[in-house]
Amino acid sequence: MADKAEGMLGPYRVLDLTDEKGLLCGKILGDLGADVIKVERPGGDTTRNLGPFYKDEPHPEKSLFWFSYNTSKRGITLDIESAEGQDIFRQLVKGADFVIESFPPGYLEKIGLGYTALEKLNPGIILVSITPFGQTGPYRDYKTADIVAWAMGGEMIPFGDTDHPPTRISHHSQAYLHAGADAAAGAMTALYQRWSTNQGQQVDVSIQEAVVNCTEHVTSSWDLKHINLSYGRWPDPGHELTRLWPCKDGYVSWFFWGGPMSHSNVPLVELMKSKGMADDFLLNFDWTKYDAKTTQQEIGQMEEPTAKFFLAHTKAELFQGALEYGVQLYPVSTPSDMMSSPQLAARNFWQKVEHPELGATLTYPGPFAATEVEPPRISRRAPLIGEHNQEIYEGELNISPEKLSTLKQTGVI
Repeated sequence: MADKAEGMLGPYRVLDLTDEKGLLCGKILGDLGADVIKVERPGGDTTRNLGPFYKDEPHPEKSLFWFSYNTSKRGITLDIESAEGQDIFRQLVKGADFVIESFPPGYLEKIGLGYTALEKLNPGIILVSITPFGQTGPYRDYKTADIVAWAMGGEMIPFGDTDHPPTRISHHSQAYLHAGADAAAGAMTALYQRWSTNQGQQVDVSIQEAVVNCTEHVTSSWDLKHINLSYGRWPDPGHELTRLWPCKDGYVSWFFWGGPMSHSNVPLVELMKSKGMADDFLLNFDWTKYDAKTTQQEIGQMEEPTAKFFLAHTKAELFQGALEYGVQLYPVSTPSDMMSSPQLAARNFWQKVEHPELGATLTYPGPFAATEVEPPRISRRAPLIGEHNQEIYEGELNISPEKLSTLKQTGVI
C-alpha cells in the first residue's frame, strides 16, 4: 500500500483509464493528493509515443507529453478486455472512489464495466466519462481529433489571417485539456454530492461542450453585433488591424482600439512621442472619431510609424514603457521568457522533479493554484510502464508472485 498521500484528496483513490483526451483530469486529482493509479494496457499506453521526447530520443519512457500529464500517479498495466483482467479491475473498483475514462460511449458497458455494473460493486463510485460529444445525442458515436472539437466547438472561427480559412491554435490538444479540467471539476462536484447521499454517479463530459464554454469572447460579439469575431478585424468586418507586432527580440501584442475604447490609444502615442517616433498623423488624430467609419488607409497611417517604433525596441523596453505610460501592450513570452520570469520565480511556480531513471532532474510547471492549506503539488514523476504492478497486485490485492508471473506471460498485465 502506498504511503497515505498528503493533500486535499489524500483519502481518495482514482483509477485512470484515459488516453490523451483525459490525462489532465487524473493529473489534477493527483496533484490535489489523490492516489491516482494510471491503468495502461500491457506494454504501455499509446500516448507514450507522443512527442516531444527527452533529448529528442523517441522512446515510450521518454515522452515529455507523458511526463507532463501523468505526474502524481502510480502506474500498472492491465488488459481490461480479458476475463481475468476484468476480475482484477473489479477488485480495484471496490476500493476506489473515482474511475475516469475516455473510451467511446458504450465501450465499458460492452465489456461489463459500465456504471451500472460498477455501482453494484461500489455504490459510492464516481465514473467520469470524457467523450467527443457526450453520452447522448445524434453525435454520440462520432469520433474526434483536437482539430474537430476545436472547430465544432466554435473556437476556431476567430483565429487565422483574414485572407485564409480559420486555423487551429497550438500543436497539442487544447480541446482535450479543457475537457480534462472540466472533468476534474465534475468529479469534485460529484464527490461533494456523495458526501450528502453516499451515492456515486456518472459524470458525462463532452469535449465539444468544453470548447463551447471557452467562447464567451465569440458569442458575446454575436449577441451584441451579430458578427463572427475575427481577431484580424476590428471594429467591423471591413477593418483589418495588426495585433502581433515584431520588435527587436520577438513580438508584442497591441492593436488600436476603436469606438468607446479609442481613448486607450493615446498612451501609446505619448510613449512614442517621448522617444521622438510619433509622426504628425498620430499626434493630430482625433481619437474620439476613431470608429467603424475610419478608413483602412487611415489605419495604415497609424500602423506604419507604430511598426517602426516597435522594431526599434526590445520586449523589455516596450513593457517598461507600457507600465510607465499605462499602455495596454504586452510582450509575447517564449518558453525561455517564462522560465526566467521574475514573477513566476517570486511565487515559486516552477517545480523540480527527479527522474532517477534518466539521471536527471526536470523542471515542471507548478500547480494550478496556491492554497494556504494542503496546497496542490507534484508528488511524483510519471510512472514507468508497469512500475507499480508488484506494489499494487501483490501488496494490495494479495496476488501471489507466481500468479503475477502467469498473468504477465498470458498478457493480462
